[in-house]
Amino acid sequence: MKANPLVSIIINNYNYEKFLPEAIDSALAQTYSHKEIIVVDDGSTDGSRKLIEQYADKVTPCFQANGKQGAALNTGFAVSKGDIIFFLDADDYLLPHAVEKVIAAWTPETLKVHFRLRIVDGEGNPSDKYLPPTTMQLASGDVRSQILSGSGYISTPMSGNAYSRERLANLFPIPQTYNTTADDYLMVSSPFYGEIIGIEEYLGAYRIHGNNQWALTTVSGSRFRRFVAHDLQNYALLIQRAKEFNLDVPSDLESRGIGRIWSRLASLKLEPKDHPVKSDSVLQLLYWGIRCLWKYTNYNFPKKIIYTLLFFWVALTPVPLSKLCITWLYAPHLRPKFIDNTLTKLRALVS
Repeated sequence: MKANPLVSIIINNYNYEKFLPEAIDSALAQTYSHKEIIVVDDGSTDGSRKLIEQYADKVTPCFQANGKQGAALNTGFAVSKGDIIFFLDADDYLLPHAVEKVIAAWTPETLKVHFRLRIVDGEGNPSDKYLPPTTMQLASGDVRSQILSGSGYISTPMSGNAYSRERLANLFPIPQTYNTTADDYLMVSSPFYGEIIGIEEYLGAYRIHGNNQWALTTVSGSRFRRFVAHDLQNYALLIQRAKEFNLDVPSDLESRGIGRIWSRLASLKLEPKDHPVKSDSVLQLLYWGIRCLWKYTNYNFPKKIIYTLLFFWVALTPVPLSKLCITWLYAPHLRPKFIDNTLTKLRALVS
């Protein structure tokens, strides 16, 4: 890597006029000076364009017709010149030293550096929750073996990643089929093109508000159906990448992804008639989940015990109780404080 690499921070925006100034200001406020900020507005209908024009002397503005997130990232990447690329969602923001910390961690083999994000609400009030949770260590190194043994790895949402431009070029332009799930496309594909470095401290904020596309502010079967549909798409992409690199894929890989099983079980329990995988059954998913938990995850013993109980709870209790458990599991910001305290005590008892 160059001694003083150029960093491109590409902000993608659609109708986030309320949050956009904080995202732009956080990019401008980086302690690392050799940077460019590109703001791609994806056909907003609010006051975003006027706001971006006010920053025109400090950022590179790009305006396009609405084409969704993937199209916005394609535009930003094509315009950018940086050696290292950050993709920042317009409703999130970076801490001032984020770029500097990423540069310090970078090595010649690095494909991407990812870092934890702190959850804030629509008004910017910070919570004590993080993505991923602080109990989960971010993946590092060559993680291809991880995703081909369990089909996933611990990473962060879009705003918590910085990529090597040279290696990222293998993945662009993002296919139109991933226009609404560009972060999934990059997360699944990127490990095949280089090493990953995890920074355990939080270097940015992930905002949860009523208009998030993926953040769970409420729990419903339709939300989980979307998760399942996109997970099936991601699974197909994973198989495709493995074949491209002549890597072996276990025959039971589909049943090794703990997140995949949780989404399918939640979808099936909440709205069974509309569940997209017609061959699924509650007992099959319960078996897959417990088998995966004990055979294919590196969770510690207390966590395995707790998640085993949660699988039984979701699978075997009536829907209202299942939904309560799913809510606490998938939306920790909605979890009552006493539940967090109880989980802490359970971990202590079974450790």
